[in-house]
Amino acid sequence: MRNVTDWDAELRIAPELTMFLPVSRRRERQRVALDSTSTLGHHVESLGVPLTEVGPMTAGGRGVPPSYQPEPGDVVEVLPMPRPQPLPGEPRFLLDVHLGTLARRLRLLGIDAAYHNDMDDPSLVVQANEERRVLLTQDRGLLRRRALWLGAYVRGSRPADQLRDLLDRFAPPLRPWTRCTACNGELVPVDKDDVEPLLEAGTKRTYDAYGRCGACGQVYWRGAHAGHLEHIIEQARAWAS
Repeated sequence: MRNVTDWDAELRIAPELTMFLPVSRRRERQRVALDSTSTLGHHVESLGVPLTEVGPMTAGGRGVPPSYQPEPGDVVEVLPMPRPQPLPGEPRFLLDVHLGTLARRLRLLGIDAAYHNDMDDPSLVVQANEERRVLLTQDRGLLRRRALWLGAYVRGSRPADQLRDLLDRFAPPLRPWTRCTACNGELVPVDKDDVEPLLEAGTKRTYDAYGRCGACGQVYWRGAHAGHLEHIIEQARAWAS
């Protein structure tokens, strides 16, 4: 077996990132063949790791950017994105078509989460860039689009696990019951008399506190489903603390 110093470099992938590697290559030490053009970022993504998930990288003890061209014998440490991930402002998200339940849970917590169930990948990138939203997806190909300003891979197959991952990664402030779970608009309190024509007789008799979405007009109240939703909220608060 030839030595890594002959004409290769070695990438040491952090354990948190090995999930992105093919099963047959799921190990922390990865030997890569060098050429005169490929950057470190290219090598990392060629292994299957989206750069959106990568944090600091070092070669020989010094920090290097994705544009760095590894040299023969380099040993490059590839670390995960720090948590919570620093952002230029309060987190705002755009979720792809497969994350509808997560979008509704984020909105329940008062987190700005745009979602469309019929938007293709190029349109998602355009909206994320124009509105400076973090694009959330489990599609690694989407995260590798060069035009995308910022994205994040959502870990977990269950909505609860996905929510926990997002709260851990971005630490967004929680403001439950302030957003419309249908359209993401902001809720405003309304008098019962103002929405009474829209209510069923049983709802009018039972509840007195209402809110209405300023964008789509949807009316909200703490109905029989509130117990389940409160459980989601309390669980999220525990994860965020």
